[in-house]
Amino acid sequence: MKDRPISYREKSKELRARYLEKRRSIPSDLKAEMDARICKSALNLASFRFSKVVLLYAPIKGEIDLMPFAREAMAKGKAVAFPRCNTSDHTMTYHFVRDLDELVPGAMNIPEPREDAPIYSPESDLREAVCFIPALIYDEGGYRVGYGGGYYDRYLRRFSGSKVGVIYSDFIVKKVPRGRFDMKCDIMLTEKNVRNLELKRFILMRKFRK
Repeated sequence: MKDRPISYREKSKELRARYLEKRRSIPSDLKAEMDARICKSALNLASFRFSKVVLLYAPIKGEIDLMPFAREAMAKGKAVAFPRCNTSDHTMTYHFVRDLDELVPGAMNIPEPREDAPIYSPESDLREAVCFIPALIYDEGGYRVGYGGGYYDRYLRRFSGSKVGVIYSDFIVKKVPRGRFDMKCDIMLTEKNVRNLELKRFILMRKFRK
């Protein structure tokens, strides 16, 4: 009797457990050093420098801490927004904050803006925007494994700005399980380098056409 094929959900669940534990095991001093490098690199991204709107996240479960970068973005006059999650339909909306003290515990105890904070609308707000996206793992194609809620995939289908995946270099794998609605990032930002996936795809297409 043949073994039953492992499903997309089972593969994702196994990867999620393995890399969540791996992330928890990173020494705090090393994590702080890597996070600081990523924040510094984020400030130098062209997609950040030319943006007017910056979509960020409040770190949980050992995610990369971009809060120092958030403060720098505010100091530079960027409009900074954080997500509010709706657990009933697994959607989220981004709301602007002027200070990180405006974030309060929300859905799943994740710090988020208050409900009455101004909403960023990706459909009607025509300003240049960049979204920084956390994950447990990214693959070389820019696809991610998160916590399995699908919040980012649903939101990013509406977002046309630059999508920056934020990840430690040791958490990039060859390929993760992909569903038909999964969204990929344009850029991967690590403590070691910046990977422009859109430029890489453009170069590969040029070579293929030749």
